[in-house]
Amino acid sequence: MTEMLYLRDHYMKEFDASVIKVEDNNKIILDRTVFYPESGGQSTDLGVIIRKSDNQKFTVLRVIKQKGEIVHEVVESGISVDDEVTGVIDWERRYILMRMHTAAHILSAVINKETGALITGNQLGVDKSRIDFDLENFDRDKIKEYFQKANEIVTRTLPVKFYFMKREQAMEIPDVVKLAKALPPQVSELRLVEIEGVDLQADGGTQVGNTSEIGTIELVSIENKGKNNRRVYYKVL
Repeated sequence: MTEMLYLRDHYMKEFDASVIKVEDNNKIILDRTVFYPESGGQSTDLGVIIRKSDNQKFTVLRVIKQKGEIVHEVVESGISVDDEVTGVIDWERRYILMRMHTAAHILSAVINKETGALITGNQLGVDKSRIDFDLENFDRDKIKEYFQKANEIVTRTLPVKFYFMKREQAMEIPDVVKLAKALPPQVSELRLVEIEGVDLQADGGTQVGNTSEIGTIELVSIENKGKNNRRVYYKVL
């Protein structure tokens, strides 16, 4: 199984690894990785994998979880099992996604506190991101107020911490899961992300270490997607 370095160090940009499996000549599984596989609404990391024996670079097109493995899809490679490689992520892309992700936590915490609404869907992107809420009343002015409150939180320069906890223990914490659908029962250990005094929730994505790194959360647009389904688009500046 691949060691998921991104779960413990969100600022690691480069790593060494060994190839443990290759499929279709372009799907590489490593013994460890910093590349975040697209999941939980967060987009995949991009970057390059460099074979140490000849310094040949292979562009990473996509990283996904497939049958319990983290698969790095590259241009047809010729990489072989046991090759030693160095992985380098596209840091500019990763850092924007980190800022977007922590912004999403703050926004969801504010809206959940003000309305009790849970998240029904989300998609973190580089140019803009979206969050869907199970919210009955659709009040644009109120949503603008929630963004103002979120930005007030950002300016407090609050630390963002994460730690691991057994599922049974974590699920005793009120509002630790802000998704409308609970986490699957096969997850025995949860990774919790805490923004001090603001939010504590189960999450496996990458985050900034302090709210000040987010910048400004700007409302892009609001959509009514049907009964009790409100979609908010935002970006970070």
